[in-house]
Amino acid sequence: MSETTTDLDATGLLCPLPVLKARKRLQALASGDTLTMQADDPAAIVDVPHFCAEAGHDLLSADTDGPVQVYVIRKA
Repeated sequence: MSETTTDLDATGLLCPLPVLKARKRLQALASGDTLTMQADDPAAIVDVPHFCAEAGHDLLSADTDGPVQVYVIRKA
């Protein structure tokens, strides 16, 4: 079983769009695949971890690169 990583650039999008885009992108992935998402919406700091917890996905990391947050999510 090979796991793939997909990138999503959600910079410039405001709540709730980063989470909605992540949800849509994750639906197309297989269980165990990862999504790396960049976002600059201040609300994403709260929204992304909450979304992962509610949907059962694993938030592998949440880092900041200047004004951009980088999230790595493993699909449940």
